[in-house]
Amino acid sequence: MQNKGLLIVISGPSGAGKGTICKALLEKNKDIKISVSCTTRMPRDGEIDGVNYYFINKEKFAEMIEKNDFLEYATVYGNYYGTPRSYVEEEINKGNDIILEIDIQGALMVKERYPEGVFIFILPPSMEELKNRIIKRGSETEESFNKRFSAAYDEIKYMSKYDYAVVNDVVEDAVRKVESIIVAEKCRCNRMLKTGYFEQEGK
Repeated sequence: MQNKGLLIVISGPSGAGKGTICKALLEKNKDIKISVSCTTRMPRDGEIDGVNYYFINKEKFAEMIEKNDFLEYATVYGNYYGTPRSYVEEEINKGNDIILEIDIQGALMVKERYPEGVFIFILPPSMEELKNRIIKRGSETEESFNKRFSAAYDEIKYMSKYDYAVVNDVVEDAVRKVESIIVAEKCRCNRMLKTGYFEQEGK
């Protein structure tokens, strides 16, 4: 029987470096695919529709909710984010590993619907460093910065809901840790048993 792929969910507080880790991970591992989420927020400088996100309006997003087209969706800072269901399920059933880089609300929703996923929480090396990273983005107003930084303290409390935590101090080190987690998960006995790996032919 063909092994199912892993659903690898990566999230953490805003500014922890989730996107940077995912980008480096995908560059090193061409066999891992990323699920592109839909969002109603405006693109940031350099973001490309269909690559970073599918940028859609709220009317289209509501229509997709009605059709149950999302594996998860959530409202974050007044904008909607959602993971298209069909692509993720198709790729996993083909045996491909899929990464979801999503917010904490969405990750917890996925965990309810797909508990066999691998849930990884990305942490900043310190709250001071987190503050610096958000400021360096240059995309936040004073009001939105204060909102994000305040929310980060509450978001970190959800770390206990995840399977693993990785501190993103040096990106290369963080990526190696995520790679090690993926290898270990593929070697778990319960995953191999579910595929019939140990069944003898004719029994």
